[in-house]
Amino acid sequence: MKKVAVIGAGITGIQAALDLVKHGVKVYLIEKRAFIGGHVAQLGRVFPTDDSARCVISSKIHDVLRHPGIELCMMTEVTGITGEPGNYTITLKKSPRYIDTEKCAGCCTCTEICPVEVYSEFDAGLGVRKAIYKPYEGAVPGIVVRDAEHCINCGLCFDACPNNAVLQDSEDSAEDFEIGNITSIILSTGYSMYDPRNESRYRYLSMPDVITGLECERMLSPDGPTGGELRRLSDGKIPKSVVFVQCVGSRNAAIGRNFCSSVCCMYTIKNANIAKEKYGDDICVTILKSETRAYGKGYQEYNRRIKQTHKIQVLRCMPGSIEYGEGNRMRIVVEKIKKEEAARTPIVTLEPDLVVLAAGFSPSGGAEQLAEIMDIDRSGDGGFFCPGESVLDPTGPIHPGIYAAGAAVAPKDINDCINQAEAAAMRAYIDTLATREGENADNPTENAPIEKEKHITGR
Repeated sequence: MKKVAVIGAGITGIQAALDLVKHGVKVYLIEKRAFIGGHVAQLGRVFPTDDSARCVISSKIHDVLRHPGIELCMMTEVTGITGEPGNYTITLKKSPRYIDTEKCAGCCTCTEICPVEVYSEFDAGLGVRKAIYKPYEGAVPGIVVRDAEHCINCGLCFDACPNNAVLQDSEDSAEDFEIGNITSIILSTGYSMYDPRNESRYRYLSMPDVITGLECERMLSPDGPTGGELRRLSDGKIPKSVVFVQCVGSRNAAIGRNFCSSVCCMYTIKNANIAKEKYGDDICVTILKSETRAYGKGYQEYNRRIKQTHKIQVLRCMPGSIEYGEGNRMRIVVEKIKKEEAARTPIVTLEPDLVVLAAGFSPSGGAEQLAEIMDIDRSGDGGFFCPGESVLDPTGPIHPGIYAAGAAVAPKDINDCINQAEAAAMRAYIDTLATREGENADNPTENAPIEKEKHITGR
């Protein structure tokens, strides 16, 4: 059986793996974190349907878990690659989970008794988690992980676990291993959020009531750290006025980020819609933008409907720095760029209770190392992986048998990630057919099954 390695188990990697196993290809799904699902698992709703994000991804996650043709390599990173197209060998390093995966039942008794609390990455730093934990209810795999960096070795979890599944540090260690005979590799490493601290005028983290779009998303999610309530971090109160600032870390040549992050306009209007649905006229929502880029199917209609339904104020403007004004209130001075409006009131001063920054996308944390290992070029704008021919063949190989898909190539929404995952999976499947034909040229007895497989795929 031919094998394909899919690196990254977000929505793109999951979709690619599921498509490949439908065609009888063995898939190694490699993920550096302890759980699969990527950023989609963090979302409350998806646009333009307003469906639950968990509903979108949970069935796919459990299909991955149940399928015998997919081997999950969790907490695993690629450290090397050798071989040639059609026969790659990947060297991997697996970090310790400090949990016996065969014994752990996911009951979280250990989590309840753990005395250590640290900021939760899943909740974008707004909530807390324990030193032994699952990031959220329903996480897959459904077992805990012990964070050795923050664990104080109090021993409570060892005694509390009814199955003796929690391992001592000495019982579990990093493991290096290889998987060979890999026909193709799909890079689906996803993205990380841009850090607004790179633009000091927004005062992110120096002003408590300036947050990112992802932090807003987690607050508004029913399973989020605030139970679905939008809160000011300074005093815990529900804000009476919210300003959403667009294009933070996008379309800005001054910071070397000329590209559009594609989804910021839409996730902003989605979160504005949720806030207005929840609080109605008790909250005033203003969006500061240069223009709206709603390019997907139904996006412009969704954008227009929400603005008209809730009477959201939209200013085409250039926002200035966020400062403290009278009464220690935040103040933003903006300059309108739409001629008709600017002729009447060119300068507007806003005093919001909460500011939400629509941070753009950057490559995932391990993209640079992976590019070096595989000798892959990265784009000048942002450092995303470059496909062989981005215009004429966007799903083509970077190197023979190596493909990139989803937000690893450029900022994309969920639909585009899924579509490109399917395309990359089919390119990888075609590679397995070509490899089989080459192998069977010297073995005529193998020709019959190949001819049958060709008939099936061409039907």
